Amino acid sequence: MKKLFTLMLLTLLLWTPIVAEASDVKGHQMETELNYWINKGVIRADAKGNYNPNKAVTRGEFASYIARALELPTSTKHKFKDLKANTTLTIEIQNAAGAGILSGYPDGTFRPNEKITRQHMAGMMYKAMRYMKLPEQHSNFKFKDTNKISANFVNPVAVAHSLNIIRGDHRKDGVYFNPQDHATIAHASAFLFRMVAAAEKLKPSEPTTPGTPTIPDVDPEVYKVSSISGGQLKSTTALYKTYEDALAAYNASSSIKVIQKGDKIIKMKAGKAFGSNNSTNTTSLYKDSSFKTLVTSIQAGREISYVGSSADRVIVEVGGLTYYAKQNEVDLVPTELVTGSDYYEVGRDGVLYHYTYNNISKSYANYSIAPAASSMRIGAKYTSLDGVHFSEIGSNKKVTYYPYFQFQSIRYPSAYTGAELDTYINEILVDRQKTGIARYQNAATQSKLIGLGEYLKAVEETHRVNALFILATAIHESDYGISTNAQTKNNIFGIKVFDSDPDKGEVYASPEKSVDAFIREYMNKNYANPLGGYANGAAPGNKVVGFNVRYASDPNWGSKIAGHMWRIDTFLGKKDYQQADLGRISYDGPVGVNVRTSPDATSPILFSYQQKDPGLNAAFGYPVVIVDETTGTDGYKWYKVLSDMNPPADYGWIRSDLVERINY
Repeated sequence: MKKLFTLMLLTLLLWTPIVAEASDVKGHQMETELNYWINKGVIRADAKGNYNPNKAVTRGEFASYIARALELPTSTKHKFKDLKANTTLTIEIQNAAGAGILSGYPDGTFRPNEKITRQHMAGMMYKAMRYMKLPEQHSNFKFKDTNKISANFVNPVAVAHSLNIIRGDHRKDGVYFNPQDHATIAHASAFLFRMVAAAEKLKPSEPTTPGTPTIPDVDPEVYKVSSISGGQLKSTTALYKTYEDALAAYNASSSIKVIQKGDKIIKMKAGKAFGSNNSTNTTSLYKDSSFKTLVTSIQAGREISYVGSSADRVIVEVGGLTYYAKQNEVDLVPTELVTGSDYYEVGRDGVLYHYTYNNISKSYANYSIAPAASSMRIGAKYTSLDGVHFSEIGSNKKVTYYPYFQFQSIRYPSAYTGAELDTYINEILVDRQKTGIARYQNAATQSKLIGLGEYLKAVEETHRVNALFILATAIHESDYGISTNAQTKNNIFGIKVFDSDPDKGEVYASPEKSVDAFIREYMNKNYANPLGGYANGAAPGNKVVGFNVRYASDPNWGSKIAGHMWRIDTFLGKKDYQQADLGRISYDGPVGVNVRTSPDATSPILFSYQQKDPGLNAAFGYPVVIVDETTGTDGYKWYKVLSDMNPPADYGWIRSDLVERINY
């Protein structure tokens, strides 16, 4: 890397422009930057000898520019299924991916021909600067359109602006960044030119006096073991070529706390696991150690319970279920180095609040869920890995509590009218404006949720999906109807918006069409439908049961939706809270549970709940709503329950010994 910096500096200081042959560069505003990269072979002419400086640059082209500019080492770690093997472009994209500078899409594609936006370009440069191990600095930047920059790119844009890499578009009323605009080849040349100049200024200076001896740079495949002292890892001087050798040293000493592969901790004696900041911004959890059966995923930075690990996998626990994750998708933090952790607290108002910790940003966020259980103490703090089983911090007291809306079937209708839902929408938008947060300044007039109440009730009637649930999900996924995807695409449910690329998403003619798609293609097709591809129960749930298992990587998505439902209900008069009699399928035998058309074991089967592991203390069978009970012809008591199917029937029957009522 030092050689690279020196080469860059000499080139920048000594280079004199050589006029490119293509006339489309001469006289261009960015002629100097373009010629610099042309003469280094980074930007190349097309078949006609033109450089097309004003042409929109693609993802693939910009990836190749970075790979050539930084002379990235060869990497075959990442294979994208839409790239042709062994082409120059494919090799350069793979090299950039191997350096952690870019990532693909969740479906395994890279999409090299897509035009790159200015904010995506800033994101790649930010990762390039991290690859070069440059210190990060910020300025108090504020473009006129800062609120249009996607959350994942605010920090990269801020860093690039502080280094004068990004300067913005100066207009009469201020400076704009234009995050969604497509960047041109000329822009790319200028951004990279400034990045290289900034890199030279930021490179570490050579020490003038001897420092503390350190372990020399080693092959990242080499293993080492470390103790922990003074809040830092202290590696021994021994290096191990195999994991087994390192494991033997790790097991032989109580003072050794971790095994590292290069600088990455891959095993520890105690601590917490967190989703890592990888290419997809999610950690995939698998049922099997060979990573063949994907079960769920966890958001980058969020906490997971650490069970153990080996050279290539990490074993974690979620809601009493054991899963496997790839080492490169998990960050292990020993107990001595943990800087934060999720917790719950009962406020003075008797409400249960959840404080979530992000290990990447080292910051907390919080939200309210519902009134706390009667056995929980005001002011007390609790830990919980599933949002149901709580342990009071500082005592041995344990509480089991199912937040009502989190486990209520969405087949149970709301008591509120469309007009009442509109009242809430209007009031909450006014409340958002009063916060003074810039992005909410016109929420009461521009939100895409305005006037949706009647339509949500019509959908509830036709498709048997609770209107309160639909509204709560829309509020959560669209940031009260003012998110970029909501405003520009009428996409109020984050449909096909991924953690790895928050700017993607389906486009709809109206918010109502987005509602239709959410119900038709997601809830009633794959999630609430017991025959659907992602069927885990017809309730928001958590990472063990309900929609949250697969719909969102946020491990607390279900409880956040429940919190929105509770707040809506509280505002409108508490007509819905705890109105249904909730139960859960408690049977965990080798086969599923049949739901029949009548209380008779010989009656036709309406549908079946598939056999599933119910998790911790058998607490997470499929949620149901019990509406009646009777004694069947077989002498058993049978429960009449709301049917998850829509259609063919609104109700079904389950033998009572297969169902356990939920106390809330």
